[in-house]
Amino acid sequence: MDHTHADADTGGFLPWSAAMDRALYGPKGFFRHAAGPAAHFRTSVHASPLFATAVLQLLRETDAALGHPPRLSLVDIGAGRAELLTSVAHQLGEDPLWARLHLVAVELADRPKDLPDWIEWVPRPPKGISGLIIANEWLDNVPCDVVELGPDGRARLVEVAPDGSEQLAGEPNNSQQAWLECWWPTWRTGEVGERAEIGLMRDAAWADAVAALDEGVAVAIDYAHAVDTRPPLGSLTGYAGGRQVPPIPDGRRDLTAHVALDACAAAAQHVADWTRTLDQRTALNRLGITGTRPDLATAASNPLGYLRALSRATSAAELTDPAGLGAFAWLVQGVAVPTLSSLEK
Repeated sequence: MDHTHADADTGGFLPWSAAMDRALYGPKGFFRHAAGPAAHFRTSVHASPLFATAVLQLLRETDAALGHPPRLSLVDIGAGRAELLTSVAHQLGEDPLWARLHLVAVELADRPKDLPDWIEWVPRPPKGISGLIIANEWLDNVPCDVVELGPDGRARLVEVAPDGSEQLAGEPNNSQQAWLECWWPTWRTGEVGERAEIGLMRDAAWADAVAALDEGVAVAIDYAHAVDTRPPLGSLTGYAGGRQVPPIPDGRRDLTAHVALDACAAAAQHVADWTRTLDQRTALNRLGITGTRPDLATAASNPLGYLRALSRATSAAELTDPAGLGAFAWLVQGVAVPTLSSLEK
């Protein structure tokens, strides 16, 4: 979580991890802009309040599994402008849970001026959390190094300039080589020009997040791939203004790469007591969010209720679409807490 921003000449080449860090989190980085990421791309949080409904249900299950502690935290890592926490709070209303709830937004950007004071705003997760950590589309923005199979058949780190031009540099260090051999072995058998994205920084960031729990559940939700389905050319790309654009580290666009969540899970195994992985469609279905349309016969007897149910089903369908948001991977790890019932179905 603690980014050290590159200070190199803005016209020079940097390893992709350093360039990505500066372009996203530096003083003029993408995530520092006042408009926030919602101006450029749409996440599950922005797609429908039903995502917050599902998070609230997961929070309630975590609370019950922990025996209803006197202080229950909901921590959103990579919180944007705290849209998820605000939506959860709105849905809670006067619920008694509110009196025990501690809402924490983890974000490197400046605190929004109009954010309610009951949301804590911090640059990294606090220690000693009892409750639920959500990291929705966070790990894909944690910087990663890019390696390419060079003309000599050897791995070379890729360096990039602010205009997006690239060059091959030296070989990966021992730690990077070991990660590649364990978690991205297929690229070595590929052709010249094939790429891999080294997830060491993501592994460390996720392990730190899970370690922040004294007791509770941590959930990472992201674009992901598994060790036997790594993309041969990598997945690094950009987003700006609601569309996919080339990955240029100029601070004016999101830079993202799919996450090796299996490696992240392994990195936190020494902290977690249990691990579950599932896709978003399955997870949301188990938390009561489905795209089942209401019975048309109710339209005549209760037209307003029918329209509300239809609207809910439409929103749920977007969140659970197997060709879209429903294909996101959920990595769920628990610390000093029984496995949640919704994950055992």
